[in-house]
Amino acid sequence: MNTPNLKFILSDPKAKIPTRATSKSSGLDLYALNDCLIPSKSVKVIDTGIKCIIPEGYEGQVRSRSGLACKHYLFVLNSPGTIDNDYRGEIKVIMCNLSDKDYEVKQYDRVAQFILAPLILPKIEIVDINVIEKDNERGEGGFGSTGK
Repeated sequence: MNTPNLKFILSDPKAKIPTRATSKSSGLDLYALNDCLIPSKSVKVIDTGIKCIIPEGYEGQVRSRSGLACKHYLFVLNSPGTIDNDYRGEIKVIMCNLSDKDYEVKQYDRVAQFILAPLILPKIEIVDINVIEKDNERGEGGFGSTGK
């Protein structure tokens, strides 16, 4: 398997390039560009000061860090956040504080993880409703419809 190149651009001179905590870490740590406060029960967009060029056939994903989630109830709100491979703007992290306490982010704190994932772009096909009903044992019961 060919290893794709992932190119990062510092869009702010204070920005820190993403890094792996260990040589086998799946995710690259994303760092806060500036100090900021995430009030309790609120959402804050955190700047990273970086842009990236994602290779064709891949997408970027921004995910929560397990330590922040477990210890401080901080989550990437739309986790995983998708970065399309044609996006060239700054990577930002939508952080949600579900705790009862405000959380102070310091410059260069690790706030999220970046994952490079293969992308499948399916061809879209319109079919008759009878095709779905004939091929579906489950029906339209929805959440929890098959039991506990």
